[in-house]
Amino acid sequence: MLQEESDLSLIIAHIVQKLKSSNLYAQLERQAWGSWEKRILKSLNSMCSELSIPLARKRPVGEQKELLSKWNEMGTDEPDLSLFRPVYAPKDFLEVLINLRNPNYENGDSLSFRTHLGLIQVPLKVKDIPELKEFFVELSLNTGQLGIDDSTQVPPELFENEHVRIGQKVLAEEDSAAAQQYVRQGSPTALRAELWALILNISSQPEDALYYEQLKTNVIQHDLLVDSLIYKDVKLTASNDDYYFVFEDYLYQVLLCFSRDTSVLGHFAYNSASPPKSYIRGKLGLEEYAVFYPPNGVIPFHGFSMYVAPLCFLYHEPFKLYQMFREMYVRFFFRLHSISSHPSGIVSLCLLFETLLQTYLPQLFYHLREIGAQPLRISFKWMVRAFSGYLATDQLLLLWDRILGYNSLEILAVLAAAVFAFRAVNLMEVTSLAAAEAVLADLSTLKVMPLLQIFLFATVT
Repeated sequence: MLQEESDLSLIIAHIVQKLKSSNLYAQLERQAWGSWEKRILKSLNSMCSELSIPLARKRPVGEQKELLSKWNEMGTDEPDLSLFRPVYAPKDFLEVLINLRNPNYENGDSLSFRTHLGLIQVPLKVKDIPELKEFFVELSLNTGQLGIDDSTQVPPELFENEHVRIGQKVLAEEDSAAAQQYVRQGSPTALRAELWALILNISSQPEDALYYEQLKTNVIQHDLLVDSLIYKDVKLTASNDDYYFVFEDYLYQVLLCFSRDTSVLGHFAYNSASPPKSYIRGKLGLEEYAVFYPPNGVIPFHGFSMYVAPLCFLYHEPFKLYQMFREMYVRFFFRLHSISSHPSGIVSLCLLFETLLQTYLPQLFYHLREIGAQPLRISFKWMVRAFSGYLATDQLLLLWDRILGYNSLEILAVLAAAVFAFRAVNLMEVTSLAAAEAVLADLSTLKVMPLLQIFLFATVT
């Protein structure tokens, strides 16, 4: 009886400790995000003051007519954006994540985590290779994959033809769960747009097109400071990309409408962040005079437009493109620039990446660490943009197939580790961060699926 009571006490103590840790981490999330949020808003307000421009204004009628007339040719407009700067870049956000600490573990409650020598010092639970193998079982070597088994060396009758036939059947039956399972092996190019829409339950009804037109009207009528940030970001990223520059007009249309869409605020219900607020002049701190700014609650950062760019290959009607991007954002992409303990959150992805490298490529990890080239400083920009702008578009879409198929962003961390494994021989010879970055500067020739398969199921035990 005494032994049972003792065991029970240990169990209760363990549960209490877990809850204590969980509550502390939740508090840590809120504090860290609150501090980061203040920094972003300070940057935004400073820009307003320096440039003597308001956060929002109603456009004069003449300006409204001009914008409406060139709505489909906004890429030809060359406003002077030289004085505008991105509110923040991924490297700024990484510094915030590096400084996260859980006070429970500072006091020695987790000796095992102290062996983690990466930049992320928050001891979250992440999957190890056996757990990843089980989770991504459909990526195993004995399962057919688009991105491998549809290559020119493999006759289409061995896999590709049957896979396409099954995909057509899934679409005909309008089965969202079956579509999600199906794209774990990759989606045929001709079926991808419909399959993704089915998985995300996007039906594109007339009222959806009307809603998009209302957002467009709002853009025409009101000018926001974030509009210039969006223009600047598109000019700095997608407009200079060999794959995406042709979609410049679409990117402006979608992102400007997105900034006005208050339905996006719904994702804050399951996000540690809170939407930023603006107050009527002279009413600072009075909630009845507060409005969310921008209306969708999302301040774009450097590279934000690259979440939209790859979708332009799939959807050629702006309102359908808009629907797909909005749904991808509120389901997945927001987690890449939010502080949380979610398995698909950027903190967990960073920790998963570092843990995989330290555990399965220890020599490489220690070498890079010793020369001041912590691997996360190189891979963070890939993960925070879901590899958009780094991989060739066909390879990126195969990767995003699996994000939708597994309803998880964890594959981003696995691919980042796989890239380091693939370039390990060259990386072992570098002697500086700049040299390591040079080795990994161009990912456009990489084949995603072989890399993932080899890393998960062939070389790592």
